Amino acid sequence: MKKVLITGASGMVGTRLSQLLLERGYEVNTLGRSPAAPGAQGTTFFKWDVDAGKMDERALDGVSAIIHLAGANIAEKRWTKSRKQEILDSRVNSAQMIYHSLKKKKHSVESFISASAVGYYGDCGDELVTEDRKPAKDFLAVVCEKWEEEAIRIGSLGIREVRCRNGIVLSKDGGALPALVKGIRMGMAGYFNKPKLYYPWIHIDDICGFMIHAMEHKKVSGAYNTTAPHSVLMKELIREILRVTKSKAVMIPAPSFLVELALGELSSMLLCSQRCSAEKILSTGFTFEYPKIGGALEEVLGKKHSS
Repeated sequence: MKKVLITGASGMVGTRLSQLLLERGYEVNTLGRSPAAPGAQGTTFFKWDVDAGKMDERALDGVSAIIHLAGANIAEKRWTKSRKQEILDSRVNSAQMIYHSLKKKKHSVESFISASAVGYYGDCGDELVTEDRKPAKDFLAVVCEKWEEEAIRIGSLGIREVRCRNGIVLSKDGGALPALVKGIRMGMAGYFNKPKLYYPWIHIDDICGFMIHAMEHKKVSGAYNTTAPHSVLMKELIREILRVTKSKAVMIPAPSFLVELALGELSSMLLCSQRCSAEKILSTGFTFEYPKIGGALEEVLGKKHSS
């Protein structure tokens, strides 16, 4: 039985990933601040303090793969100067701590799977974006670039590294979707009135599935757009949500400048368009369980999740 270490296991993706790994017979170690939410029952918790630069290195014992998801929630608070620093440090410093532990400790780690995000590319309009595109210069792009640099550095230790540039994760348990549905339940289906605003999305089981696939297949390495094969315009996403929920809410366009006024720099996360190519991820032999937005939304918002 192989053992996997997950950082950020108490988050939405980490929780589901822990569950899927346990179902497949893996042992799962988790590394975090508090044992209150270790990700899933059956995992073994180890503590770290990223701010203090301390971690329980026993978390690495017998581990064949590390899946690094840790990082402060990007959309949780307005981007003040201190919050932006926290977002960056929580990702970079945690990866650096893992690097130094691996460098000095005898270990059995063969692969390092790191989260990143499509924010790496910035606002691309309707351009079909591949992994070869250079990073943008805005805050999110800088965070992603520095985040990925640490994964590459871990790869310099002879460990196979994979960088997952994640899109918008669709889940009933969190992320962007519940906020969109909440507005619809009030009879208003708002969307941003910006032309060519593509949202690269992925079902939570597919993002977890690819991380497991990447861990299990040695030929998978480097950066991948972890997004479904069909990015959708935001207006199309809202229209599909209305169809799946059988809602009669009225679609209302929201001027982009109002979003910018309300959220400040954080609005860039909502107004950036990334029409991401899934060609590279498909070339690894990975099969999406939910390749189209309709099927994904039906699973997440359908009758079995109506409660």
